[in-house]
Amino acid sequence: MKILFVCTGNTCRSPLAEAIARKVIIERGLADVEVGSAGVSAYEGGSASDGALLVAIEGRVDVANHRSRQLTRELVAESDLVLGMGPQHVAVAESLGGAGKSFLLAEYASHGASTRSVSDPFGGDLEVYRATYEELEQEIRRALDRAVAEQAPDRT
Repeated sequence: MKILFVCTGNTCRSPLAEAIARKVIIERGLADVEVGSAGVSAYEGGSASDGALLVAIEGRVDVANHRSRQLTRELVAESDLVLGMGPQHVAVAESLGGAGKSFLLAEYASHGASTRSVSDPFGGDLEVYRATYEELEQEIRRALDRAVAEQAPDRT
């Protein structure tokens, strides 16, 4: 299964989401789950923001080598699940062929019980980035629970 996290510039939320998901995948031994990230308005090749770098270090995940990339039809096509940080990210993914497999991260993680966006820390202080990191970690753990459960073969 390939999961793609999407935000605006691919420098804060989605790179953190990718790194957190990678950490959880390793913790859980999920060998068949791959993750990536992209942005709907990304500058190709940009690094993660300073705030994202700092909270990643605190969370023991790595975004130091991250390079931003633009969301494309090809990235959407090769992904099994596209998780956007806000409704505009989901809309762009759907317009690129992701209808039926694109969701808000919180919506997917909560089985539709929440339709809130993950707050954008861009321009905020370190506390704002920390809050976003914590929010992402909680939602990603729940989203991976659901994705793995839905991918598991039916044992009835």
